[in-house]
Amino acid sequence: MLKKLLPSLIGLTLATGAIADEAAVKKAFEAKFGAKAESVTKSGYLGLYEIYADGQIIYSDEKASAFIIGPLIDGKTLKNVTQERMNKLTAIKWSDLPLERAVKQVRGDGKRVLASFEDPNCGYCKRLAKELLKLDNVTVYTFLYPILSPDSVEKSKQIWCADDRAKAWNDWMVDGRAPAGRTDCDTSAIVRNQEFGRKLNINGTPTLFFADGERIPGAVPLAKIEEKLAKTAGK
Repeated sequence: MLKKLLPSLIGLTLATGAIADEAAVKKAFEAKFGAKAESVTKSGYLGLYEIYADGQIIYSDEKASAFIIGPLIDGKTLKNVTQERMNKLTAIKWSDLPLERAVKQVRGDGKRVLASFEDPNCGYCKRLAKELLKLDNVTVYTFLYPILSPDSVEKSKQIWCADDRAKAWNDWMVDGRAPAGRTDCDTSAIVRNQEFGRKLNINGTPTLFFADGERIPGAVPLAKIEEKLAKTAGK
């Protein structure tokens, strides 16, 4: 219901009594829209409160007189505050990842860890695959997550059924050599990855997860990946 209501909130002003804390903002939001707010916190900008509900971030003043939808950008650093908060709010426990259902690649000592959900026909994923080859002392877990087309499912099955899954993955994603092997092995891992990804609300590829459970969507620059791996090493 909330997703249907959100577009109508833009520019909408709602009169209420004075509200001065998170609990009151939460109560007012839930009363108005009949949706549960998972968290309400001060955003640190313009006195706005951050409301996290239905997998989205909405902002409100302390009186709940207006609601704002869309990214909040820091005026000094130009960082996307909303996206950074979403990355943290949608974090998971690393131990919850079913790593046995991923294509595993170990480089160097393999102590640093990184997981990604990727579609074999995703252009951004191919760009990411080339970047990840430059990493050292890391273990990369790639979850085959075909969501773009039936051909994505076919390629995922061929890669999963290959004798050397990592080689088959890199041959296609990095070198453009399409997989041509069989698809009649046990490919239930791919179906289960799709189900697991939907539970995590993974709607695009690539989506990365780090050792602290934080997720970062998109083809992240290598420098940012290195920075994040350094911060999470040993966790």
